[in-house]
Amino acid sequence: MSIEANKELARRFFEEVWNQGSDAAIDAYLTVHTVGNDPGFGTGREAFRSQWRRWRTAFPDIHFAVDDVIAEGDRVVTRWTLTGTHEGEFLGVPPSGVTVRVSGMSLDRLENGQIVAGFDCWDELGLHRQIGAAPPAFVEG
Repeated sequence: MSIEANKELARRFFEEVWNQGSDAAIDAYLTVHTVGNDPGFGTGREAFRSQWRRWRTAFPDIHFAVDDVIAEGDRVVTRWTLTGTHEGEFLGVPPSGVTVRVSGMSLDRLENGQIVAGFDCWDELGLHRQIGAAPPAFVEG
């Protein structure tokens, strides 16, 4: 696939899987054995699907705004901003009604039009603080 096609695939993944909430799109974008860096997500398409459902239950209006997409060869980096309303239990925290906003990046390796490996880096502590799963940041002064 061309670099432009890879960039478009990354954009469509976020739009269809996360923003539109398409369970079927997971099969189109992830291989059966897709791996990632987050052990909590597990390995493979079905492990991702299980975690994806958990996120969509906790944040039913979850939305990923794609801020930048950069690609080289079979690698695509997507910088994104996640927003959503905490309306379901998450990390043992009952729904708070808080609208969260966190930034992150995904580095994906593609083969044959699918994501075979992903590395995500995002403000997990910021999310935990926003929903009350972690204490607020210490502010001196």
